Amino acid sequence: MKQTTNAIVMIRPVAFRMNEQTAVNNYYQKVLDGLLPSTVNAKAQQEFDVFVEKLRAVGVDVTVIDDNLETDTPDSIFPNNWVSFHENGDVALYPMFAENRRQERREDILDTLEDKGFEIANIMDYTSAEEDGFFLEGTGSLLLDRANAKAYCALSPRADEELFIEFCEDFDYAPVIFEAFQTVDGERKLIYHTNVMMCLGETFAVICADCIDDKKERKMVLENLKADKKEIILITEAQVNNFAGNMLEVRGANDKKYIVMSASAHQSLTPKQIAQLENHAEILSSSLDTIEACGGGSARCMMAEVFLPRN
Repeated sequence: MKQTTNAIVMIRPVAFRMNEQTAVNNYYQKVLDGLLPSTVNAKAQQEFDVFVEKLRAVGVDVTVIDDNLETDTPDSIFPNNWVSFHENGDVALYPMFAENRRQERREDILDTLEDKGFEIANIMDYTSAEEDGFFLEGTGSLLLDRANAKAYCALSPRADEELFIEFCEDFDYAPVIFEAFQTVDGERKLIYHTNVMMCLGETFAVICADCIDDKKERKMVLENLKADKKEIILITEAQVNNFAGNMLEVRGANDKKYIVMSASAHQSLTPKQIAQLENHAEILSSSLDTIEACGGGSARCMMAEVFLPRN
């Protein structure tokens, strides 16, 4: 199984704003005072367009789909939370914590991919768990080491343990389960998505081990990464706050590898960390300040990787 892909889906926002329904447990969201909603959306669109241009310039196959105004979906820019695409032709649909995020799931997006020659064999639909109040938000909640058939999950209100185990059984992944915390007003609170504090590349892993308060769990996670011969690049909680954990390795033209992140993540890294990452792939960064502040998500959340077979 491949760990990286050349093909990604991105959703261009039409009514991006701070989502009040996700702010209850996403402590990375901030209110941008004095900015009209239309200004916030225009800034987000500008950041989105520049980001897509940079990805396409290095040969990443980006399918851009416009959000629509019929649905009130302020977080549609983060498609990796509702869908994941797999090499065997499976598509997984995930149950979402915020009610207004459930409308992001759109069948026409799957149709567009099929029109582009991607083959969808089977849809694994976990969304009925929403009715019982259980959630698992895609590759935000689960980090897939596709090559080593392991899935990492930091449990939170948006990542239910039983659902995660069900996913792992369905997709033949060995589950690696832990809890990750951040300090909010002096209190340790669960981090809402695993991919905020951790990134898995082909030959490396970026992780904030300090977020895993339980020493046994921390050791277990690090040992799993070491067993799979990944170079572990440790980041700090301050760097997590700058979205340095929210990176994604993708492939451009001629299969060249890129580690994609936001400008704020890139700027937060030390020269040593940058050198460590550059041993594995070239860094590609883009300014996502508005998206990060209002959305509480960053570069990785904006890219849904497509591993589907292509005819």
